Amino acid sequence: MSTATLQKSSIEGIACILAGMFCLTISDALAKWLGAFYSPLQLLFLRAAIALPLVTALVLGLGGSRALRTRHIGVHLLRGAINVASAFCFYLGLTLLPLAETTAIAFCAPFFVTVISVAFLGEKVPLGGWLALFAGFAGVLVIVRPSPDNIQWAALLPLATALGYAVMMVSAKRISARESMLTTMFYIVLGQLVFASLPLAAVWVPVEWRHLPGFVGIAVCSTAGLGLITQAFRIAPATVVAPFDYSGLIWATLFGWIFWRELPDAWSYAGALMIILSGIYVAFFSGPGKKRRRPRKA
Repeated sequence: MSTATLQKSSIEGIACILAGMFCLTISDALAKWLGAFYSPLQLLFLRAAIALPLVTALVLGLGGSRALRTRHIGVHLLRGAINVASAFCFYLGLTLLPLAETTAIAFCAPFFVTVISVAFLGEKVPLGGWLALFAGFAGVLVIVRPSPDNIQWAALLPLATALGYAVMMVSAKRISARESMLTTMFYIVLGQLVFASLPLAAVWVPVEWRHLPGFVGIAVCSTAGLGLITQAFRIAPATVVAPFDYSGLIWATLFGWIFWRELPDAWSYAGALMIILSGIYVAFFSGPGKKRRRPRKA
């Protein structure tokens, strides 16, 4: 690949991931608003019910009926169940915590990916990677600042989201590389619809007409956001686009201030910075499976 082509793909990749994170943050903000009226399960069900026809049309249009075939239905079902559980925790956390704080804590997912990869896949992480992991966890503590008089149990919800997301990412290794991104996307949405519908009768409330645009917005923005982010990693090097994943914190802070007058304090900014820096370090310098360069001989 020529330098000009690489530069062009990098610019396009950065544009895609910035747009994708913007879309996802809009979806999160809408979920925080609607979470005051509906259960997270109902939000997830309607999000999937609206998104599934769109995703199906996209999959059939780009990949044909072959893109709907899979030899890993068990793995997809497991990932669907984990996706519903983790998204449930995130949506519930949005109703109890500021948008920026919930988003920042959920960005701990790369650390859980590393721990799971080491524990179950036998991958190696150098000392610097472990130090970065502890720094990221310390960033979470800085944001939450737990004390006997002020224990924010709600902070465990986005942590659970990060853990569930990490399990989903690691479990993707069990899916054959022959299956396309379209197949994976279809079964994630289908699994979300199936598993969110199981306990739905216990929490369902009639949907008000004024809230319908919000549900459509969640479905469209979340689907578009995930698609744009996936495309970013497809067309550009991960080392170029991945740091822009944290632009979601900027949008979450801005939306939280505009709509709910939530403004993080200095400690929250410091904790978020610790999470970002340690996440970037783990991803690109000390992540699982990274090969350490041998020192040059003098």
